[in-house]
Amino acid sequence: MKKHIAVYPGSFDPITNGHLDIIQRGLEVFDQVIIAVARNSEKKSLFTTAERLAMIEQVVAENPRLKVDTFEGLLVDYVVSQGARVILRGLRAVSDFEYEFQIAQMNHAVHEEVETLFMMTSVSYGYLSSSIVKEVASLGGNVDTLVPEPVLAALREKFSR
Repeated sequence: MKKHIAVYPGSFDPITNGHLDIIQRGLEVFDQVIIAVARNSEKKSLFTTAERLAMIEQVVAENPRLKVDTFEGLLVDYVVSQGARVILRGLRAVSDFEYEFQIAQMNHAVHEEVETLFMMTSVSYGYLSSSIVKEVASLGGNVDTLVPEPVLAALREKFSR
């Protein structure tokens, strides 16, 4: 049987429970999901790529159907290099779709065998983003229900300095 692989890309700075919701639901559709952390030197991140990878690996270590990796360059090239044909993306709002639609069309133009699957975020995570989590945490707010425990510990350490 052919193994179906999806790549779920993002900066994951940090990974949130909304991301994990998409990942878990992605596993209902695909045999394997690769969580691909983008390395973007032009984007100011709170956590280094290594820190983000370590946090995600801690959170998903128990699931052999999940792989955590990093990439640089064109996402669609990375997807092909992994033997995948699907990019998994979560959508929270119409504004997300407009941007994601353009990127999906470009990816398809570069590698027409690669498809993008949009998955609506669960209602309980519709407002959630890494940016909001960082802002609330930096101001001393409670983000306990928004991120997994390893991320919560890392945020507390970053903002206690």
